[in-house]
Amino acid sequence: MERYGIGIPVRNVPPLDPGFFPLGKYNEAFLRTARQPFGIAVEGTAGQVSVWETRVHGAPEMRGADLFYLERLVKTLLWMRGGWRVSLRGEETLCGEIVRAYAPKGARAFDAGFMADVYERPFEVVRCGTLPSERRSPRAVGRHLEGCRIGFDAGGSDRKVSAVVDGTPVFSEEVVWSPKTHADPAYHYDGIVSALGAAAAKLPRVDAVGVSSAGIYIGNRTMVASLFRKVPRDAFDAQVKDIYLRAAKTLGDVPVAVCNDGDVSALAGAMSLGENNILGLAMGTSEAAGFVDAGGNITGGLNELAFVPVDAGPDAPVDDWSLDTGVGAQYFSQEAVIRLAPAAGISLAPELQPAEKLLEVQRLMERGDAGAEKIYRSIGVYLGHALAFYHGFYGFRHALLLGRVMSGAGGAVVLEAAEAVLKDEYPAAAEKIVPVLPDEKARRVGQSVAAASLPEVP
Repeated sequence: MERYGIGIPVRNVPPLDPGFFPLGKYNEAFLRTARQPFGIAVEGTAGQVSVWETRVHGAPEMRGADLFYLERLVKTLLWMRGGWRVSLRGEETLCGEIVRAYAPKGARAFDAGFMADVYERPFEVVRCGTLPSERRSPRAVGRHLEGCRIGFDAGGSDRKVSAVVDGTPVFSEEVVWSPKTHADPAYHYDGIVSALGAAAAKLPRVDAVGVSSAGIYIGNRTMVASLFRKVPRDAFDAQVKDIYLRAAKTLGDVPVAVCNDGDVSALAGAMSLGENNILGLAMGTSEAAGFVDAGGNITGGLNELAFVPVDAGPDAPVDDWSLDTGVGAQYFSQEAVIRLAPAAGISLAPELQPAEKLLEVQRLMERGDAGAEKIYRSIGVYLGHALAFYHGFYGFRHALLLGRVMSGAGGAVVLEAAEAVLKDEYPAAAEKIVPVLPDEKARRVGQSVAAASLPEVP
């Protein structure tokens, strides 16, 4: 495989996607011959700064390779770390191209607008002579088990709720819903209230409510979330930003904590395994991710791996929200299953909802269908390459694999294929990474139980 003059051998190729070009492999080959220093800093909330030192070629004949490498790296750091400002130190021409990419009409205008909404301030990319210093502020979260608690997990195709007493779940319920297709926030609010009420009915009292939800949350408020992407902006600001706080109020004045579902997936893994240094990956409607560091803390990064590129191929699929190519949402979600189905010879009725299409493929997998097996094996190959790529940024020990896509027989195939890729193509990383597939119940409702531990009760 080759792009911009950077050629690499890839031994493990997805059976249904021969054009897949692992971005991590591209980066490795690129850096073997790059010598000119280049620095990137991403600044987020509370003065947090993430700094990344790298190299480029700087030669005119390598300009295309340099720009592709830098653009993909800046985007990767931005969506992993999160921030409202990106500072660049390096060759003026290369910096100028990245600045233009994030301009209002640039190729990365979506990313710039998204970050501006999250941090509620203008987004900017600037060139500087000296990068700001690295600053991190990890914090402990969750693991509070005492009392009668409710944990709610809001996904794009199903919502889960658990009633938990002193750390033991006494009730769990999973309901299919379609938040991404509804513009009326009342649909979302009513669904949340219904779920909380179902769990409350199983408890003698409610001491706290914890919420795990796709999206980005600051101060328990919804900043941006794909769940509410159809809701008009004025209705979002008026009725969605505090939707979980309002829903919890129906149960009384109890402590509430709202967290990104990826962070909760990592927390669930840390609690169930009794380990830290975990990257949690929840493969459902999209790809959700979270990270618990070696100290058992949440690092404050966005960890929005759904928007992090993993495929450097020129024909990589386009994400329907960001309109970018090769990003994680198209490889580690039900969208990946649906996208690969035609190549597997599987026809899915167009009138079916995405969750229903996934269920149909899962049924075929349970019956031993060869096409369905190729879908999951392809996702597993994607995952093996991506885990090695992610490890270079996080340094995690355990990779916890959760979500609806990992349910059933397909999950075991994904895990098997991912481990084979790691051992064959990334032996050094394979010795450091332990992919973990929890039992079926933990895969499906584990996040709602972990979510219940989020609030601290005075």
